[in-house]
Amino acid sequence: MLELLAQAETGGVLGPLSVHLVVFLLAILLGFEVISKVPATLHTPLMSGSNAISGITIVGALVIAGTVDTSWVKYIFGFLAMVFATVNVVGGFVVTDRMLGMFKRR
Repeated sequence: MLELLAQAETGGVLGPLSVHLVVFLLAILLGFEVISKVPATLHTPLMSGSNAISGITIVGALVIAGTVDTSWVKYIFGFLAMVFATVNVVGGFVVTDRMLGMFKRR
C-alpha cells in the first residue's frame, strides 16, 4: 500500500489527485464513524476540542491567504478555509454556551 502511495506521488499508478481524493473520502468515513459513536455526555468537551482545531485551521488559512507569491487559487482556498473555520468556531462556541447554560441555576 505504501509503495502505491509513493508511486502515485511521483505520477505512477494512480496520480496525486486520486490519492488525495481517496484519503479525503477515507477521512470523511472515519470521521463520521468516530463522531456517531460519541455519547451525549462527551459532546461538549469534544466541541471544545473541535474549536481548538478550527482555530489552528484559521491560522493556517491566514498564512496561506496572506502569502504574497501565491496564485489566486491558493488565495481563494485560503480565504474559504478561513471563512468556514471561523463559522465552525463561532457556531461551536454558541452551541457550547447553550449547552452549559442548561446547567446554570435560574
